[in-house]
Amino acid sequence: MARLQIKLVSGEVSDHRITPSIEYAFEQWAKKGFSKAFAEDAKQEHIFYLAWECLKRSGEMNPIPTFGAGFIDLLDEVKVLDDLPNA
Repeated sequence: MARLQIKLVSGEVSDHRITPSIEYAFEQWAKKGFSKAFAEDAKQEHIFYLAWECLKRSGEMNPIPTFGAGFIDLLDEVKVLDDLPNA
């Protein structure tokens, strides 16, 4: 299962598994399958959305801003620790 390491500009670092429920939320947002999105239309925005979904579900960032530029400005770095499908 893929994992992300999320580092915020504040210096906080956390690791997160991409669970089936996070994959499902991604598919609802992206309007395409998880594997297809990374195989055919890979974008950093996809990784940033996964980071947002991970932080939202973990409760580590409360309140969490709406996904978009305001949230992305809080990110220093997002690393994929294990390969995403077909990425």
